[in-house]
Amino acid sequence: MGGKQDEDEAYGKPAKYDPSFRGPIKNRSCTDVICCVIFLLFILGYIVVGIVAWVYGDPRQVLYPRNSTGAYCGMGQNKDKPYVLYFNIFSCIVANNIITVAQKGLQCPTPQVCVSSCPEAVWTVEKDQFSLTVGEVFYKEKKNFCLPGVPGNMTVLQSLQQEFCPSFLLPSTPALGRCFPLPNTNFTLPEFPWITNTTITQGISGLLDSLNARDITVKIFEDFAQSWYWILVALGVALILSLLFILLLRLVAGPLVLVLIIGVLGVLAYGIYHCWEEYRVLRDKGASISQLGFTTNLSAYQSVQETWLAAVIVLAVLEGILLLLLIFLRQRIRIAIALLKEASKAVGQMMSTMFYPLVTFVLLVICIAYWAMTALYLATSGQPQYVYWVSNASAPGCENVPVNTSCDPMDQSMNYSCPGLMCVFQSYASTGLAQRSLFNLQIYGVLGLFWTLNWVLALGQCVLAGAFASFYWAFHKPRDIPTFPLSSAFIRTLRYHTGSLAFGALILTIVQIARIILEYIDHKLRGAQNPMARCIMCCFKCCLWCLEKFIKFLNRNAYIMIAIYGKNFCVSAKNAFMLLMRNIVRVIVLDKVTDLLLFFGKLLVVGGVGVLSFFFFSGRIQGLGKDFESPHLNYYWLPIMTSILGAYVIASGFFSVFSMCVDTLFLCFLEDLERNDGSLDRPYYMSKGLLKILGKKNQTPPGDKKRKK
Repeated sequence: MGGKQDEDEAYGKPAKYDPSFRGPIKNRSCTDVICCVIFLLFILGYIVVGIVAWVYGDPRQVLYPRNSTGAYCGMGQNKDKPYVLYFNIFSCIVANNIITVAQKGLQCPTPQVCVSSCPEAVWTVEKDQFSLTVGEVFYKEKKNFCLPGVPGNMTVLQSLQQEFCPSFLLPSTPALGRCFPLPNTNFTLPEFPWITNTTITQGISGLLDSLNARDITVKIFEDFAQSWYWILVALGVALILSLLFILLLRLVAGPLVLVLIIGVLGVLAYGIYHCWEEYRVLRDKGASISQLGFTTNLSAYQSVQETWLAAVIVLAVLEGILLLLLIFLRQRIRIAIALLKEASKAVGQMMSTMFYPLVTFVLLVICIAYWAMTALYLATSGQPQYVYWVSNASAPGCENVPVNTSCDPMDQSMNYSCPGLMCVFQSYASTGLAQRSLFNLQIYGVLGLFWTLNWVLALGQCVLAGAFASFYWAFHKPRDIPTFPLSSAFIRTLRYHTGSLAFGALILTIVQIARIILEYIDHKLRGAQNPMARCIMCCFKCCLWCLEKFIKFLNRNAYIMIAIYGKNFCVSAKNAFMLLMRNIVRVIVLDKVTDLLLFFGKLLVVGGVGVLSFFFFSGRIQGLGKDFESPHLNYYWLPIMTSILGAYVIASGFFSVFSMCVDTLFLCFLEDLERNDGSLDRPYYMSKGLLKILGKKNQTPPGDKKRKK
């Protein structure tokens, strides 16, 4: 007896009966005020960072390309010229990603001019045109691709030597506001001393490989334009299937869980049979591991009998453990099924909770969009720096040119006779308070992103917990359920518990940031090939992953207790953890049964939508009529994958609400068992189904036999 008492006290004392308790407490005060103040100050600083980024940043550097003078194409005096043309596109050094290319340009040491449209055909300057004027060769032919201000009476040869006009044009297409040559174009260019023709094909291939082929992008947009409404229909089907699955659980939860358990047992039984047959065949052949020896080719172990014998033993042990668990935990499995049915009833009584994930989704989009815009403005906060550049510094007249010194691209009067001298973009300035603190501000923004995202998710969990707790603690359902349980829980959570949510979100954010740093270090150390370092790094990553999972589990249950009792985060987390530890077996059973059921639900919704989408978009469904014909697509798998991804997101949103409902009702159920005993003064709030499974009942006063819970 003493040992049992010490064990109970190790996980706290059971909750005591409180005659004034009727569900989520209404008379509560603000919790974790200090953390609330810190969070609000952090948000204020986050807003200041956004203002600083907006003041110093210039997103036009991403949205619009620049010409050689530093002017933007597509705005101002170049409003009708949205594209930039590179005289010699093959001198460009392509960056590794599109964002860097868009921000810093292609780092092309060649003249760039804004044009209204990209060239459509191959054109080159012929040798007999060298003595003609620019006006005769370019302007009369409507080839307005020379730099602004080039006089029409200048000879073509002089304009080409000083790189005022292009020596050739290629059929191009606009991408990221820049004219890039079309792929698979056959052309022949004359030999010019200032042009290198040997890298043309390789240059085009490299550019298009880095920035993706235009044809694929166009076809993808065409497919979306042709099939967007059918994708919406598929998402609507996913929404209906998710809702029906949850609402019908009150009728089919028991049989469905039984079928799933039998299915798991059947899969294991088939695995045992298959492995035994493979083992028997190899045993008769005499294939043994002693003949194979040690090898790093793991597939070779499939041809030895010991491998299949070990698989038989492992699967048989798993089958036996699962059967024993079903025998000894059948009562707790029945409780889990009853709670699933009760959760389905709760969702049916408060249908508005099913659409609360839309609120969470909107808030998450706002947080991500604000961070993305702030990071973009911060990245473009510096002023562009230009330097002198020349392809051949040893050419006549170029000996005294100050190469790599700063210059002004707007100043056309360069006092140098060096042919090909240009003022090209180098980088963005790092001077100024905002620019010097750019890295720190970006780190602040990343911390703000994770903290706000985790806070929004915590808000959703706490609000849903408050709504579902009001359902459980309503003695006469649905009469005693508050009129607007979801709205009341939302206002109550924001008013009193912003600090507690911020506290839990901050703890989770710190762990997630630590994981990101560890992943970065691991990425940098992969080239070291040090087995000991990789082993230690793997252990650290595993520990942090487990820690993050545990904190998410603890936070989730802490938010439920906050929604019910209005205590601070630490007290709520402690009470929730102690309550769960006092009922650890029930926790494990309910968690696994719920996971199995929700996994089957997701599989049903996503698989159903995927199969329907495949048969429809691939044209395998015939006879639907003209209005329901599948559109003609370039890539029919694209809308299929989009529909599957959307169905998964919708199913996850609906089932996250249901999972939160199950967890909330479970904690309330455990509290109900500890607080009450079924007497007239302390009646149970649980459903009749749960009372029947537990072998308990509520006493009713004489003449009140029709009383309902």
